Amino acid sequence: MKKKALLLGGTGAMGIYVVPELFKKEYEIFVTTRKKRKSDNSDLHYLLGNAHDKIFLEQLLQRKWDVIIDFMVYTTEEFKLRASDLLEGTYHYIFVSSYRVFANSETPIVEKSPKLLDVVKDKDYLETDEYGLSKARQESILVNSSYKNWTIIRPSITYSKERFQLATLEADSIIFRAQLGIPVPVSEKILTKRTTMTWAGDVAKMIVGLVNRAEVFQEDYNVVTSESVIWKDVAQIYTEFTNLKICKINHSNYIKIVGNYYQIEYDRMFNRIMDNSKILKINGMRQTDLTPLRKGLSEEVKNITDKEKVFQDINYVTHAKMDRITHSRIPLKGASLKNRCKYLLSYLEIKKQ
Repeated sequence: MKKKALLLGGTGAMGIYVVPELFKKEYEIFVTTRKKRKSDNSDLHYLLGNAHDKIFLEQLLQRKWDVIIDFMVYTTEEFKLRASDLLEGTYHYIFVSSYRVFANSETPIVEKSPKLLDVVKDKDYLETDEYGLSKARQESILVNSSYKNWTIIRPSITYSKERFQLATLEADSIIFRAQLGIPVPVSEKILTKRTTMTWAGDVAKMIVGLVNRAEVFQEDYNVVTSESVIWKDVAQIYTEFTNLKICKINHSNYIKIVGNYYQIEYDRMFNRIMDNSKILKINGMRQTDLTPLRKGLSEEVKNITDKEKVFQDINYVTHAKMDRITHSRIPLKGASLKNRCKYLLSYLEIKKQ
């Protein structure tokens, strides 16, 4: 009888690569999704529902799973209420945390490096449940629990099919504007910082290598590459394989455009260099087994640019702010009256600032 894996929120950047890796280990896989999806594989089942919903989750946990890989983004209070149920519902619970839990470091970040939660003095920030803080708090819930069947994994920025970033901008902004031949504004300060970007296919191999191994219980792993580059070099890869034009702008103006102040100041403005020796050792891997950034990112970018990509969810507010800074204009043809108004009002707002 095949072992059964439950992937909570497993249709994202990492999950789509985890599924084929689990197939190699002959698992029957169940993936929660909020959109109706069809599977052509009898061992892959999509479960339509919101994994944040308490009743839906309780129904899922009525059966005992061999492994649960949890990609969900919870508030700390939400996780506190469901942690015990998740841990009791499986032989092995893998919690997907983030490298963003770590504080700034002048040396490569290892699993025991200081965390933001422990060293930051910014009281306003500490009063939030921002992503880096919430993941750290949820890690603590697991560590301080009476359960022993958990493993914490921390990916870095992970690029994947139609999912890649430049600073804090996502593919739907980068490629959309590249297709139009209009500039993408990026903070000149962020472009000088060092980042770690790992291909999702490699992350998936590292995750699945841990599945159902008792020796990894109560352990944490940085599931990352050790390669790091400055954001300027990442931008260069995009410009080589798309029509992307980069416009360097003042850092404060960038924040005005994209928001996400804490993500910028407590992550993108840090030099993020990761140590992955622990995960490589437990999985019998080497750094040379992982995909170099230039090779992996260029292939994912080319995959999206080789086909015509039509973006449905255009953020007219953000693009208006970008256009004002870069003296460009996205076409409003086909936009609803509501979206045209949003665009024009945001464009004028930035002008006033």
